[in-house]
Amino acid sequence: MRLTSEIKKQMFVEHGGAQQNTGSAEAQIAMFTHRIQHLTEHLKTNKKDYSAEKSLIALVGKRRALLNYIAKKDIFRYRDIIQKLGLRK
Repeated sequence: MRLTSEIKKQMFVEHGGAQQNTGSAEAQIAMFTHRIQHLTEHLKTNKKDYSAEKSLIALVGKRRALLNYIAKKDIFRYRDIIQKLGLRK
């Protein structure tokens, strides 16, 4: 499923606390996770789409950097976002 504005608003409310809180690390991680899942499904059917593969690797790196930032700042927020999104540690 594509990342529509309605899905973004719902993610920002659920993870960022408010619809206008688009810059919170939790909201950004949730948005990256949704895009990563979409690209993963795309690459299952289109194995030779190397530009999508490169984008996927970049998104995973950005998400990992934000997760590392949250882990350093507040370990409880880190554990909460990992549990909410169902990510591996």
